[in-house]
Amino acid sequence: MPADEGPDARGRVRARAHATRTGAFRTRPFAPAALPARSGPPDGVPTHPGLALRGRLAAGTGRGPAPSRPPARSAPAPGGPRGGGVRRAYEQARRAWDRPLTAYYVILGSSLLIIVLGLVMVYSASMIKALELAKPSTYFFRKQFLAAVIGAGLMLLAARMPVKLHRGLAYPMLLGTVFLMALVQVPGIGMSVNGNRNWLYIGGPFQLQPSEFGKLALVLWGADLLARKQDKRLLTQWKHMLVPMVPVAFMLLGLIMLGGDMGTAIILTAILFGLLWLAGAPTRLFVGVLGFAGAIAVLLIKTNPNRMSRLACVGVSEPDAAGGCWQAAHGIYALASGGWFGSGLGASVEKWGQLPEPHTDFIFAITGEELGLAGTLSVLALFAALGYAGIRVAGRTEDPFVRYAAGGVTTWITAQAVINIGAVLGLLPIAGVPLPLFSYGGSALLPTMFAVGLMIAFAREQPGAQAALAMRRPGVRWKTMRRRVKKRPSGER
Repeated sequence: MPADEGPDARGRVRARAHATRTGAFRTRPFAPAALPARSGPPDGVPTHPGLALRGRLAAGTGRGPAPSRPPARSAPAPGGPRGGGVRRAYEQARRAWDRPLTAYYVILGSSLLIIVLGLVMVYSASMIKALELAKPSTYFFRKQFLAAVIGAGLMLLAARMPVKLHRGLAYPMLLGTVFLMALVQVPGIGMSVNGNRNWLYIGGPFQLQPSEFGKLALVLWGADLLARKQDKRLLTQWKHMLVPMVPVAFMLLGLIMLGGDMGTAIILTAILFGLLWLAGAPTRLFVGVLGFAGAIAVLLIKTNPNRMSRLACVGVSEPDAAGGCWQAAHGIYALASGGWFGSGLGASVEKWGQLPEPHTDFIFAITGEELGLAGTLSVLALFAALGYAGIRVAGRTEDPFVRYAAGGVTTWITAQAVINIGAVLGLLPIAGVPLPLFSYGGSALLPTMFAVGLMIAFAREQPGAQAALAMRRPGVRWKTMRRRVKKRPSGER
């Protein structure tokens, strides 16, 4: 019999088992001297590796063995819970949209895509019209491309100008625009195009429409006026909110209506209402001004047979026996024949003399015919992105001038796009306004691109945008990385 398994050892084991059952260890004080000197298991008790490890950990920490834990639940599979991928994509999109430079890149990217796609469609839609006028097929495209190059310079200039300089341009631009719009009515200087006398002859094949610059002038001047009155806390009074904003806007509207341009007058009215809404005008004030403007509009429409005929073409799907509503009906034909993906770039049928003004007012119809529903939805998505980014800039700034100017530009571009596309779809009367940044017309493209540069400048001034742009410069990032490397310990890799 081995020495470790003698009668004394077996007696000690039985005594400890009896004490455990009766609770003697819990009632009697613990006597360390009575225990054997060795820390291993008692004689005759088999040793388990896991128990030995747990005992050593308990001895080292002074605590008993850790209680057993329920088994951990396994992570869900990637395709397990329904909606997990959609929720994850939504969270990623929300985090990306909350970045400081999101509005900056959305405004820049969407506007450039609209301009480039517009140049392509101007070339495609104006080829036959140029040949009818005994001009080269690229005649209208070259003029639009030249205007886009000049507009790119204006957009870059506006994007780099500080906000104070934009405010300084408000009054000079308003006075210059009023002078040019009055000059249009002088016989021998002003020109009439399609029945509207609102053009100035510059020289060569170039003409200028001052009323297009009136939109930009009203935005800058109105934003500066409302910002100064807000700083003085005067916008709580009706007279300071209306005067001199509404009289000056009506003066511009009067000069425009002298030339018969109802479409531009509608856009100018939309800008006025947008500025008043941003200034916090009460509902009663809106109803009053809207009622007055509506009464004038009804009077101007009823006294002009051409405008009455345009109003009668809303919702028509085919021209009447006398040939009325020809443009509206053929715009619907162009959209309907495009299908899902269009007939192909340059393969339009309606531009061969069937659809009047295919490269200006009804370029959206040619886009639908050649690029289909996919092309038209892409254009709508780009305008929606541009408008939403403008709302973000106006909503996140603390500068009142930036808020009013960004809101005015967003109202201008969005309202003009809605009126043009609504007329092509037969939902609104044909107002004769171009699709901003897309249709042919240098006089409309130049101030609109300057306005886009204005919003880019405002997006650069948002909180965190300046620091994010500075970090994206290669030189700054390289210097920052070098500083971080120098601060590391010598032994770290």
